[in-house]
Amino acid sequence: IVTESDVASVVSTWTGVPVDKVTSDESARLVKLEDVLHQRVIGQEEAVVAISKAVRRSRAGLQNPNRPIASFIFCGPTGVGKTELCKALAAAYYGREDAMIRLDMSEFMERHTVSKLIGSPPGYVGYDEE
Repeated sequence: IVTESDVASVVSTWTGVPVDKVTSDESARLVKLEDVLHQRVIGQEEAVVAISKAVRRSRAGLQNPNRPIASFIFCGPTGVGKTELCKALAAAYYGREDAMIRLDMSEFMERHTVSKLIGSPPGYVGYDEE
């Protein structure tokens, strides 16, 4: 008799995706992700679809496991839903809005402020610090 765990084990072997990585709870969450994001973010169809696809692709094991799930850059004028989309994604996927890293790029307008992100260049104070 072939059981569900036998099938899962074979699929795991074929795809390289660990059996426990994709649970039924996670699968349901991924299927509903686009709808959940659309409930909170209006008028950003392309962005919602792109984000949903990227997250699904990553969680399906179709991406290098040593890389981040996804990195997104949201550009545009104030009030179009950039931050709200990020908060909605964090809440839908991780259960809380603060499960994200937010960089306000207006803080990096001057040439020297990039050192806040990547560190000081060789020869400058703080070069050896991480």
